[in-house]
Amino acid sequence: MNIKEASEKTGVSSATIRYYEKESLIPTIDRSEVGNREIDDRIIRRINFVKQMRAAGMSIENLRRYIELFDDQEDTTKAEISLLKEQMAAMEEKRDDLQAAIDHLHFKLDHFYDHVQSSEEELRALEREHQDKIKHDKD
Repeated sequence: MNIKEASEKTGVSSATIRYYEKESLIPTIDRSEVGNREIDDRIIRRINFVKQMRAAGMSIENLRRYIELFDDQEDTTKAEISLLKEQMAAMEEKRDDLQAAIDHLHFKLDHFYDHVQSSEEELRALEREHQDKIKHDKD
């Protein structure tokens, strides 16, 4: 299939597929006699893999390292697992940060009217004091 068809099949833009190839995240794509990329199922699987790992927050650099390990003919299981664990820890930290932000927003929403009401009452009291002072100064 050509790059447009691969893009439609994977949901990854043609430009991104070319970028993945340039960055060695997918194998070099064979070309037809006229120079069009000919993408097979092996490349489609790799594009989907890269897409999933990027969605999981893995950086291009770490993804390239992981793929190099994966493509190595030697047993690199321990190194692959270590890299995945690092990524998991980074994602859990991001999740915790997001959860803290969400919790803060929930608190703000839960107490919104309390804060608004007390602020309005303070403003009204200040306005009354100001008006009383103006009235007193005129007398």
